[in-house]
Amino acid sequence: MKTIYFDCSSGISGNMALGALTEIVGDEKYLKNELKKLNVEGYQIEISKKVKNGITGTFVDVILENEHHHHENEVQSHEHHHEHRNLNDVNKIIDESSLEQKVKDLAKRIFLRVANAEAKVHNKSLEEVHFHEVGAIDSIVDIVGTAILINKINPDKIISSVVNDGYGFIECAHGTMSVPVPATSEIFANSNVKFKQIDIDTELVTPTGAAIIAELADEFELLPEMQNAKIGWGVGSKDLKIPNVLKAYYGEIKKEDESIAIMETNIDDCQGEVLGYTQEILLKEGALDVFYTPIFMKKNRPAYKLTVACKKEDVFKLQDIIFRETTTIGIRYRYEYKTELERNLSEIDTKYGKLKVKIVNNQGNIFTYPEYESMKKVAEKNGIPLKELYKLDELKFEK
Repeated sequence: MKTIYFDCSSGISGNMALGALTEIVGDEKYLKNELKKLNVEGYQIEISKKVKNGITGTFVDVILENEHHHHENEVQSHEHHHEHRNLNDVNKIIDESSLEQKVKDLAKRIFLRVANAEAKVHNKSLEEVHFHEVGAIDSIVDIVGTAILINKINPDKIISSVVNDGYGFIECAHGTMSVPVPATSEIFANSNVKFKQIDIDTELVTPTGAAIIAELADEFELLPEMQNAKIGWGVGSKDLKIPNVLKAYYGEIKKEDESIAIMETNIDDCQGEVLGYTQEILLKEGALDVFYTPIFMKKNRPAYKLTVACKKEDVFKLQDIIFRETTTIGIRYRYEYKTELERNLSEIDTKYGKLKVKIVNNQGNIFTYPEYESMKKVAEKNGIPLKELYKLDELKFEK
């Protein structure tokens, strides 16, 4: 499973993410060419190598042209224009670009996280938020650029370390702020990011960086077993006692290593129809397997044990459904490992017509298993017993 692992031990910002991901893509021109599709002017991108505490990484600098080439009154109006760009304006720029739909969607989701945080901090509605952090061209470039590079790498999974931020105070557009700054704190609070402060007297995580990692990463843990890792180093603009570097690993994590969650609950006071209905909902909402086992509980009451297998990230969603739909008041869960054989869905031709099958590969031994619903249709259509279909030559074991 192709995986990106972000090591955010020195925090994360938009340009650090761009630097690390650019190194993984291995083509600096790709980012610049794709960003042209945004049709936004007034900036230049400079990509260079910088050394931080002995580590060489890629520094992506978004230089606003107005900063150097305009008179003071024009700069003021330029900044004024930025401060009044809201989420709708940003979404319009993204929607009207010729970027791929997946890139647009990811960029808009990251922006929404920043906008929600700013709205909460300033006590305004999403529509009212006019904020420099999101309106500024460099934030648009950072966020859309990150979406472009992630789409190009196309990982199956993205994991992050615990995200470290510093402490103390920094100066910003609204005056002196304590670190983590309010917008970053709100983004963390509204996501499943695991974060902590470390002994560095400055901001290590920008709101843009916080929104990027909150949207991208599914899990926050130590680096799992990884093979063929390619490493991207993205450097920030600060010189600190620790290297101001974001490290991104890109490599293969074995799928078999993935643990699944098993949830169980014993139910002795619930109608059969309710239990059947709950099973349907759980399967529809992403459970990998749902089944009931007859059991005897206290006072010799006949009852059912509900077992649900699901992905780790779906535990809370499915747990809520069980509590909502059934009479249970407690659910146990644990993590287990499973090994899955490689399988492909296919269709085969038989003398009775087409059959949907699952082709399973166990170390070069191929098994063809028919899909029941497809078998049923073929049996009914041809007026033959279902058991006759299982004798078809096409379903025999092959080596």
